[in-house]
Amino acid sequence: MNFLYPTFLFGLMAVSVPIAIHLFNFRRTRRVFFTNVALLRTVQTETKSFRRLKHWLILACRCLFLICLVLAFAQPFIPSKNKLGLSRQGVTSLYVDNSFSMQNERNTKRYLDIAISKLDELLTLFRNAASLQLITNDFSAAEQQAGTAEAVRDRVTSIRFAHTPRSLETVYRRQRNLLSSLNPSGRNQLFWFSDFQKSTVGDLSRLKIDTTDRLFIVPLDAQSTKNVYVDSVWLSTPFIRELQNNSVNVKLNNAGRENVKNLPIRLYLDDTQTSTASATLAPGASATVSLNFNVTSKGFHRGRIVFEDFPITFDNQYFFVIEASPAVRVLHLFEQKASSPTRSTDYVDAVYSNDSLFVRRSFNAQNFDVGQLKETDLVVLEGVSDVSGTLRTELERFVRQGGSLTIIPPTNPNAASYEPFLRSLGVGSIQVTASTGGAPSPLPVADPDRRNPFFVDVFQQSYQSDRLNMPTAAPVWRWNSGDRLLSLRDGSPLLTRTTVGGQAGRQGSVYLLANPLSTTYGNLAEHALFVPVMYKMAAMSVRPQRTAYSFDENLITIPVANPSEKAVYKLKHDKLEIIPIQRVVGNQLLLEMPKSNELAAGQEVEAGYYALQLDGKTERLLAFNHGNQESSMDFYSADELRRAFANQPNVEVFDSIQDGDFVQVLEQENLGKSLWKYFLLAALGFLLLEAGLVRFMKG
Repeated sequence: MNFLYPTFLFGLMAVSVPIAIHLFNFRRTRRVFFTNVALLRTVQTETKSFRRLKHWLILACRCLFLICLVLAFAQPFIPSKNKLGLSRQGVTSLYVDNSFSMQNERNTKRYLDIAISKLDELLTLFRNAASLQLITNDFSAAEQQAGTAEAVRDRVTSIRFAHTPRSLETVYRRQRNLLSSLNPSGRNQLFWFSDFQKSTVGDLSRLKIDTTDRLFIVPLDAQSTKNVYVDSVWLSTPFIRELQNNSVNVKLNNAGRENVKNLPIRLYLDDTQTSTASATLAPGASATVSLNFNVTSKGFHRGRIVFEDFPITFDNQYFFVIEASPAVRVLHLFEQKASSPTRSTDYVDAVYSNDSLFVRRSFNAQNFDVGQLKETDLVVLEGVSDVSGTLRTELERFVRQGGSLTIIPPTNPNAASYEPFLRSLGVGSIQVTASTGGAPSPLPVADPDRRNPFFVDVFQQSYQSDRLNMPTAAPVWRWNSGDRLLSLRDGSPLLTRTTVGGQAGRQGSVYLLANPLSTTYGNLAEHALFVPVMYKMAAMSVRPQRTAYSFDENLITIPVANPSEKAVYKLKHDKLEIIPIQRVVGNQLLLEMPKSNELAAGQEVEAGYYALQLDGKTERLLAFNHGNQESSMDFYSADELRRAFANQPNVEVFDSIQDGDFVQVLEQENLGKSLWKYFLLAALGFLLLEAGLVRFMKG
């Protein structure tokens, strides 16, 4: 038998007090005279013997009462067979996983509520402990200090779901920091209450528990259930226009092991339900639905995808932002403008000046501010004989940063200048065919491949199979690379598109035309096909809208207009205002989103809409969602956890927290059989026995 608090055994010295009282009677005796003592002497003999027995019994009861009482305070116990055992004298750190996946239910009771109830039972084993720590995924400042069992019990009632999943390695590091400061050399124990979701706990093979620590893993035996979440949302076209039919695509994933049939999906724009669709998903499968909508005004619009999926509800809503009719910025750089024998016509300017969607600027290629390229989506380079020096360098940088460049050749292009320029952009070598004797005879243009994505929405559906009246063109150079959009009937290219890998995953585009726009080299510029082709190049030059961002992204990139390196941008959501770590690269703003533990007290990042502000003015609207790691319904079982920690004997894994006698099993296996209750009852019994002897044993 061992004692939890052996220092209380010094209290056994108190047994000497009743012994001293009984052995030494310090009361003064008084002589009494009687006339006849014969009869009294006989009675006195009988009473003395009886009183001696009574006094010895009372002495025994009082001594046994004190002994049992002292032993009860010392808390004796029979040690467990487990040599590592459990210490109630060291620091005890309790971790409760309050991530969103703990919304899962078992018998209509949420996993978080089950863990809290078992933790409350566990605290009864540490009722007298003064060094208890409770931590959750919040990683708040209050969790960095130790307290009593009652203080921990009070904090348990305030645990709420947190959107930040933590790996077990991060949790252990957090616990170890406190243990090393409070009890660096003593025996400590840690408890983990979690569903042990595989997508968030991290690599268990790298997790090494200090040999001075005792870790108790208490899994909730989580079961995989159905759970649908939004993987991504994107627009069908690079940009949308008001008062026209548009569509948004939504990819849904089923992370559970149950079929989901005809799940209603609702689209809200500016808090108004706009469209609905339904999705059917097999276990572990995905599906894409398309939702149609139209907007009546330009600017930013708040979108939401909403559906009902129980019991996991934290990912039943997805926020996104769309911008209607963003301006397409076209920069026209020229040296030789196209002309016709009857009139002087600027074909490029005529195309882009007839629609308010385009913001057009025209400059001579040898006399323009290269800084304007930062505010441009499409550059149309027309009739420039030589591309060299600053012009070449800036155009190459523009394309590699994701811009689009359309090259319309001059009548006599300089191959020595163009060839290295085009080769650097992936076009390859060119062969100049123009001669000083005049333009070659125009050749008819072949019908385009209408299945090419470039020509989507260019031709009406009813005319998809009709033969077209095509223009003619006389090429001044030939090449053999890029995605061919238009060809001459002799097989040579007329218009190609070459993609160039850009920064941050953005791709630039180079459109190369074979002939000048002058009527001497064909009638392409005056043909009905010219306008939709030029419109399409401008439309595809717009970067696809990023509809939403995730808090899990370490670095997000946001396009901004007229950026300044000294500008300080901030994000505002309701009453929350944060200034992320930021820097400006070109016309891109790079933001490092703060984590929850990096925010001030009372602050919390929530999914929703955030205004990007500069000097109090909203530059653009952004949508942020939490990551979908916790949407995966795959959990470690108790057996899998045992295998993961098989080489660490100081780690014990329980079968399940669902066991009704969880705390009793823990106490018997690691604390042994506690005997203090029996000694306390014995002490009360001896006290009652003494009272009975005093009252009823009379002689």
